[in-house]
Amino acid sequence: MPNDVRARKLADRIKVIAAETLERRVKDPRLGFVTVTDVRVTGDLREATVFYTTLGDEDARAGSAAALQKVSGLVRSEVGRQTGIKFTPTIAFVADAVPDTARHIEDLLAEARAADEAVAQVARGATHAGDPDPYRQPATAEQAEEPGGAGEPDAADRA
Repeated sequence: MPNDVRARKLADRIKVIAAETLERRVKDPRLGFVTVTDVRVTGDLREATVFYTTLGDEDARAGSAAALQKVSGLVRSEVGRQTGIKFTPTIAFVADAVPDTARHIEDLLAEARAADEAVAQVARGATHAGDPDPYRQPATAEQAEEPGGAGEPDAADRA
């Protein structure tokens, strides 16, 4: 359990150090607008995975990924210098899939809303099939007086 707490604290510190290093020290023109979203460190503190998002099209994302792969050593040395831990974890940059997944879910929700609206449009003008009141009602005084009404049985019923 203590290693989990230490790993979380180190992950938070690596997140800050990586973001500052990418902002201040990296001058690679391929590196676009990169946001460090999360860092996960293994329980033995040997490996750190830095999740990031970047703006732009696929070419810009590929360029940013290549630039981040190139500067992972610089980020690792900066983490080692600023944290002072005995063994500096290896740094691996991974594109965060959460924004793409969220965008996909939003698209699916929009499709569901449109389908619900289409069903609601059809339902607005629709009427129920059959009688408005499908249940048998008790006989009223008017029905009892009519021949063949509910009050007196027909000749066919008597036989």
